[in-house]
Parts: sequence; C-alpha cells; structure tokens
Amino acid sequence: MIVQKTAKICTYGNPKAQRVWIVLHGYGQLAQFFIKKFKTLDETKNYVIAPEGLHRFYLQGTGGRVGASWMTKEERQTDIQDYVNYLNQLRLEYQLDAYAEIILVGFSQGAATSARWMEIGGFQPSIYMHWAGVFPPDLEFNPEQNAFSNSRNFYVVGNQDPYFSSEIVQSELSQFEDKGIAIEYISFEGEHTIDSQVLAQFDGN
Repeated sequence: MIVQKTAKICTYGNPKAQRVWIVLHGYGQLAQFFIKKFKTLDETKNYVIAPEGLHRFYLQGTGGRVGASWMTKEERQTDIQDYVNYLNQLRLEYQLDAYAEIILVGFSQGAATSARWMEIGGFQPSIYMHWAGVFPPDLEFNPEQNAFSNSRNFYVVGNQDPYFSSEIVQSELSQFEDKGIAIEYISFEGEHTIDSQVLAQFDGN
C-alpha cells in the first residue's frame, strides 16, 4: 500500500545563488546536524539542500539520540524506489534544474543513495562527489547510457577513515573504472567526515 509521508529537508544559504548543493547524509545522521558541515561555504553564493532519509530510529536501545537512514536490508528494493521518488520530487519542488551549477554530495550511506538516484532516477548534477562510501554492487548499471558521463565525478575519502583502507579505496576506484565512469580521487587529512578544505575547492565564484 502506498501512503503519503512528510519529509524533513534542511537548507542553508541563498536560494537565488547560481550554485546549489544537494547533500545526502550517512547512516544514523540527521539532516539538521549534517548540514552544519557545509556552513563553511559562502552563504551568498551557495544554496545547500539536505534532505533527510525517511527512516528514523533510536541509535541505542529505545531512547536517547535519534538517527535516520535511507534504507535497510528489509524491503530494500521498495525503500530504494521510495527514496528515488522522494529525491525526484525534491528536484521538482526546489527547481534544481534551473541552477547553473548543481553539486551532488553523497556521504557514507548517502553515497550509494546518490549513485542510485543518478542511475535509476536520472538525476544529472554538474559535479558528483561520492564521499566515503561504496558504489552499490547490486546497481544495474547501463554502460551504454552512462548516467555519470555528463558530470565531473570525484571519489573523496579521508586518509585515516577507519572504514576505508588503501586497499578498499583502490578497489572502489577500480569499480568506477571498470564501469567506464571517469572519476577523480581526492584524499584529505582526516577520518570518516566531511572536510571543509575539500569543500572550499568547489566554493568558487
């Protein structure tokens, strides 16, 4: 059964800017905290949109801190289609295609989410940042209609990220190469997080 659900979307910056960022959080994060990582960007020249995953839960036990996720293994295909539909609705609601530059950032679980949005949902950013996440191995990728061919793609990960050894990073980069996806590698000094110095490289005029 299909039902309506209210989504939480946090924003920062200038809606009339030429550059828009769509930033997808990782597992167990909330949009209002995740978006703070992007507040080093010039608020007059950038508009940041942080949608929150539709599934909230207590991070420990039955109380305390709450996090959100994009999907779990339970009814995964249904949840994937639901969040693709949700993000496509956000695309229309915020008129994303009207912006001169569109930057899509998928962090951790949000990296797989963003990749699926591009491949399944047809979203076409100017710049795609696959940040500290894995390319979804079950994604039915069509090399003849490469959804990543019109964007400049980056694989970003901290050099001290506990989830990504150098071997895992090389394996992920090889997956992109094997699929014919042109991607640039950015490594920064840090762990499993969003790095402000990396963001600054894309905060141009």
